[in-house]
Amino acid sequence: MSGVECSVIVPTRDRPGQLGDCLDALGAQSMAPDAFEVIVVDDGSRDEMAPRLSRWTGRLTIRHVRTPGIGPAAARNAGIALASGAWLAFTDDDCLPAPGWLDAMRRARRRHPSALVGGPTANRLPDCAAAEASQLITDIVLDYYNADAGQPRFFPSNNMAVDAARLRDVGGFNKSFRTAEDRDLCDRWRLAGLPLAFAPDAVVGHAHRMTLASFIRQHAGYGRGAHRFMRAHRQRQRTTSTFEPMFYTGLLPRALRLLRGRRRPAALAALLVVWQLANAAGYLQAWAGGMAAPARGSR
Repeated sequence: MSGVECSVIVPTRDRPGQLGDCLDALGAQSMAPDAFEVIVVDDGSRDEMAPRLSRWTGRLTIRHVRTPGIGPAAARNAGIALASGAWLAFTDDDCLPAPGWLDAMRRARRRHPSALVGGPTANRLPDCAAAEASQLITDIVLDYYNADAGQPRFFPSNNMAVDAARLRDVGGFNKSFRTAEDRDLCDRWRLAGLPLAFAPDAVVGHAHRMTLASFIRQHAGYGRGAHRFMRAHRQRQRTTSTFEPMFYTGLLPRALRLLRGRRRPAALAALLVVWQLANAAGYLQAWAGGMAAPARGSR
């Protein structure tokens, strides 16, 4: 593995078809196939993924590790422990990196070697209102946190690249998180005095089909993750709150601006209301439960 420049880490669970599409997309990268490896972390799938991976022999260098349902943050850490690349790229099993994704990440890293680099995502399921709404929510969040193009503050973990040694130095992902682990990592990265940088041409397609029920469950989970993040952040920065009133005061005009030109604007607007209600319900559930175990600021 001495010639491997980059390790791509893909956590997965019970989505063999989507994982196959993701691996096909990684097999079509413009970066030379011997320059990177793919580490598939099978986090407790009912049927083991390892036998399926032989399909990509000759097209990809794939390494595999199986974990017992420990969650995406801890699963990514298992991939980090196995990785041999000098830098790491992260995506998810329901994502389709564009052919130039890794080359775009490499160029951005050369310009910003100490940065955590993130790129844009695009919904690949335009017929699914819940998937389109989730993409709109991502766009709203990134529009706020990365309004200053020179000083972005957050990138999601389905499209991220970072120096391997620096990531290990900051402790990898916080394994106590089931959601918001990317928000926590970006926060710790910045508190360590390290920058974030945007790679606009490092595009990942997102193909996560959802029902209304799964949409609600997902965003309630994000609300619980927001509460855990608040507690972890306040342990690191005891005088600092994570509440940003400007996000909420600007939410309506930002949403209206980003809704322009989209299909089904009324349905998407309704789902934005559901998003806020589900997120608040998840946050309040975590708050009322008291989060029995103390949050930790590292791995």
